[in-house]
Amino acid sequence: MILSFLFFMFLFLGGFWLMGISFELPDYNAFAFCGGLLLVTLALAFILRERGTATRRSKNWSGNATE
Repeated sequence: MILSFLFFMFLFLGGFWLMGISFELPDYNAFAFCGGLLLVTLALAFILRERGTATRRSKNWSGNATE
């Protein structure tokens, strides 16, 4: 649980950092911003689908959408 939280924080804060420095880069600033946005999105998707959350879903990655 703690390792998954650290992984989430690394992705989340790293994405914000990458979006922040993208404005200072002379080249490839759009790629850096999109990469940071992707990291933040993946971090949020990762933490929302984590097992044992408040939604108490046992099978997060499989099953029907109406389960």
